Amino acid sequence: MNKIILHIEGLTVLLGCLYFYSYLDLNWVLFFVLLLAPDIFMLGYLINNKIGALLYNMVHTYSLSIILTILGVILSHPIILSIGLIWTAHIGMDRCFGIGLKYKTGFKDTHFNRV
Repeated sequence: MNKIILHIEGLTVLLGCLYFYSYLDLNWVLFFVLLLAPDIFMLGYLINNKIGALLYNMVHTYSLSIILTILGVILSHPIILSIGLIWTAHIGMDRCFGIGLKYKTGFKDTHFNRV
């Protein structure tokens, strides 16, 4: 049951970001170009599992992306706001598909596997 809740939460975040991105009439080309950008941090796994998990998890938690989104609103800066919404949408999309935060034991060992 907890896994289903996490999937629904991710879908809700993704749909919310898509709604606000559309409502604010932001650049959709930028959206599709940057949507998968946070996954670049999985390259940390080339060093080792501990560094890979640390880097991946840093950019796959809502905290930083939401702070960036709020900063974009406060500064009335559409690029910062766009990046924050895209980043948050990416995390929501990952959660929706069951891709979770990583444990240092391996790339496929996520919090979804342990829920």
